[in-house]
Amino acid sequence: MDWGSILNNTAAGLLTPTTLAFALAALGLAMHFGFAGLLNFGIAGFMAVGAYGYAISVLTFGLPWWLGMIMGVVASVIFALILGIPTLRLRGDYLAIVTIAAAEILRLLFLTTAFEPVTGSADGLFGYNAAGGFAEANPFPVGDYGFGPWTYNEQTLWVLVFGLIVLSVAVFLLWALMRSPWGRVIKGIREDEDAVRALGKNVFAYKMQALVIGGVFGALGGIVLATSANVSPGIYVTSLTFFLWTALLLGGAATIFGPVLGSIIFWVLQAFLTNVLPALAESGILPVSGIQAATLRYVLVGLGLMLIVIYRPQGIFGDKREMTFVK
Repeated sequence: MDWGSILNNTAAGLLTPTTLAFALAALGLAMHFGFAGLLNFGIAGFMAVGAYGYAISVLTFGLPWWLGMIMGVVASVIFALILGIPTLRLRGDYLAIVTIAAAEILRLLFLTTAFEPVTGSADGLFGYNAAGGFAEANPFPVGDYGFGPWTYNEQTLWVLVFGLIVLSVAVFLLWALMRSPWGRVIKGIREDEDAVRALGKNVFAYKMQALVIGGVFGALGGIVLATSANVSPGIYVTSLTFFLWTALLLGGAATIFGPVLGSIIFWVLQAFLTNVLPALAESGILPVSGIQAATLRYVLVGLGLMLIVIYRPQGIFGDKREMTFVK
């Protein structure tokens, strides 16, 4: 087994556009579930709306990249309103059912051939970064930057810097919001919305605001992911949502930095398992084929999620007293 190559590839997973996109989307889940108590199982739908909103705005309407990204965020706000208006007056289970169904319906709409000129159907969309000017906005000259496993070309570095800026702003906004009186009301709704309603607060409005803000973070995650890869309906599947939940619960749902660190840990582990399991199979240590070994990581992720929920539901950095599902 080539442990040098395995460890090098694992270390590379520490900082990638996918890691940053996951961190942003996990922040959205932290807003929804960790702080507001909203069971959102459709965060992949918010990512898809942001990514497709950006790509379609550029390719179909000819908007510049920055305006296309704003349109992706606006689309996520509309999506949140459509989800929230009929469900947020009900209890959380209904929202969970609606969100997972809405995300899958949205993916199938992007997949259908009826809107192929706009959405690209199964082929997805590509070329928007060049058409919208995002690639041309790159401030870094042609060349390689960094060292060791963290060596990037100028385009990847531009995506990473852009993603880090967006993530930093999102973390600061979430931190500021949760320290404000608005954030204290949101936490109160998570603990006992009837008590907050008895104090004269409009619980529905606050929950809608939390759904919109978390949805915007999810859309930003989709946009960052779209800057490094093509937009395709095959990306925004249900498993993406459960990977994000794993990253969220790993770091700590009711925390600010927990989702970010959980996403980093999740993708480092994914990179390690992706490299080590096929190597173990090839060396005869695992009695399975290389393809079977590669898919075994999904089993391990599911097992890990079960163990987290059972033994450490607050996550690595969370507080058990703040978790709604362990009361």
